[in-house]
Amino acid sequence: MNATDRTPADLLRSALAADPGRPLVTFYDDATGERVELSVATFANWVAKTSNLLQGELAAGPGDRVALLLPAHWQTAVWLLACASVGVVADVGGDPAAADVVVSGPDTLDAARACPGERVALALRPLGGRFPQAPAGFADYAVEVPSQGDRFVPFAPVDPEEPALIVAGREFSGAEVVERARAEAPGLGLTGPGSRLLSGLPYDTWEGLNAGLYAPLATGGSVVLCRNLDQLGEEGLAKRIESERVSVTTR
Repeated sequence: MNATDRTPADLLRSALAADPGRPLVTFYDDATGERVELSVATFANWVAKTSNLLQGELAAGPGDRVALLLPAHWQTAVWLLACASVGVVADVGGDPAAADVVVSGPDTLDAARACPGERVALALRPLGGRFPQAPAGFADYAVEVPSQGDRFVPFAPVDPEEPALIVAGREFSGAEVVERARAEAPGLGLTGPGSRLLSGLPYDTWEGLNAGLYAPLATGGSVVLCRNLDQLGEEGLAKRIESERVSVTTR
């Protein structure tokens, strides 16, 4: 949002300074009926706590690789910004065996066990709920994150030119993420602050990540992130677009 922003974490800090109370991520899961809305301030608090967990408890630092085995979800967006805050590489759908840390949803736990380093599991339950019993060999994110600090300071400055994101075989530095998000935002229909984009795209491509997080963040807009949108139907989608005051959709 500021010309000096060079990393996704910079974008979040600028959004927090500009208008902490506005919505940033509104999440729907149309398989469960879940709806969660996070303001910039609430989202930033989750990012700070997750960054402290990642840097402190999980001992991750710049240059380390974090495999994110997670769907399009508000907690995935939190982890992407936490990785950017610490300076680690967020490898979306990456090989757990080659990662220093793996962060897994409930459906990818078997694959995640290949990680030789720290393992974190997300139940992806409504309201960030925990597992009834933590999976063997994993820390339960919902148990570990609440006690983390609400303010985050990286141990080392984050270099915007270093690798920050890998998705679908493409590697981006933090600066490239910011530059591409800004450059591609007009093509998504994001015209500036107040724009509200509804995305039903998965998070396994750059296009899905950009529509579902980075471009709205870079332009002062917000995203209505929808999982299992195909279960909603056209009439339901039209009602959501109206009720959420959506400016543009991509799916």
